[in-house]
Amino acid sequence: TSVVIAGDESAVLEIAEAFEAQGRKTRRLTVSHAFHSPHMDGMLADFRKVAEGLSYAAPAIPLVSNLTGTVVGEEEVSRPEFWVRHVREAVRFHAGVGALEAEGVTTFVELGPDGVLSAMGQECVTGDGHAFVPVMQRGRSETETLTVALATAFARGAAQAPDWAAYFAGSGARRVELPTYPFQRQWYWLDSGSPAGGSGDPAGLGLESADHALLGAAVELPDTDGFLFTGRLSLETHPWLADHAVMGAVLLPGTAFVEMALHAGEQVGCDRIEELTLEAPLILPEQGGVRLRLSVGTEDDDGRRPLSLHSRLESATAEEPWVRHATGQLTQGAQDPSFDLSVWPPEGAERVEAEVAGLYEG
Repeated sequence: TSVVIAGDESAVLEIAEAFEAQGRKTRRLTVSHAFHSPHMDGMLADFRKVAEGLSYAAPAIPLVSNLTGTVVGEEEVSRPEFWVRHVREAVRFHAGVGALEAEGVTTFVELGPDGVLSAMGQECVTGDGHAFVPVMQRGRSETETLTVALATAFARGAAQAPDWAAYFAGSGARRVELPTYPFQRQWYWLDSGSPAGGSGDPAGLGLESADHALLGAAVELPDTDGFLFTGRLSLETHPWLADHAVMGAVLLPGTAFVEMALHAGEQVGCDRIEELTLEAPLILPEQGGVRLRLSVGTEDDDGRRPLSLHSRLESATAEEPWVRHATGQLTQGAQDPSFDLSVWPPEGAERVEAEVAGLYEG
């Protein structure tokens, strides 16, 4: 699904333009040299001298090389020429990940300054149940990212228990007994969370309650006669959202966008959605949640109000942009339904099977 091209600048840019003409996304890498291309030939002799002066040993654990895309042993890695070829030849990352998957590896831990390889690796595996765990991610807390990585690997059986004595050394922390509870090891209560994932009364923060399952608070904007609705969604606070999964990802259903738009319209005197365009799916993460921002603009001369809905992962940094999922128009004049909405299907309705069978799956 992706490839890196290195070589003469003019030729690389020409190839990139050809990809862009096909609607492909391209990005120019910020590097000092055209690595793994003929531009490296001038340094190979000096690099070979350095490699010949080093001592080599057999790998302590099985090693998959991105030079060959296969498991390599002492014979290959102890030859200086093996490392010289690394500078000059292509990086067979996809083949390397495939070799690990063939060996039964399901947990991949990335030791590096970011999570780039973890993102790429997810596109290389063919089966399900794989986890890619970066120990560092740009713009995120190093301590938190490393701790999450260790916990993830441990929970999947790929790591030993942490040395907590070393971890807490010098902090004054000590081990204490946890209190028991009446039904130990068995939970008898539903943990449905609070509406819209909030806690406490929004009025204490100078906000109004949105009185909605997905929206937590509402803010009237005096200067523009508009409204801003906020909320937080997660699988922990809204577990029923997990029922709507598409290709392994939990998506907010389209009906939820309609419901939020209708609710926002009711707060500003608009009882009808004239238009609602869904621009991007809202994917709920397995861990943590997403923040919602639903804005309703000023009423125009025809009584319409613009609407837009954005989201951003709560773990995102301030530099990461909000994603716009929907835009629309709210207005007045909704017609009363011609049937009783409390009865479904409506009396006298005929089920149309042939035209819609398999439509959703398709």
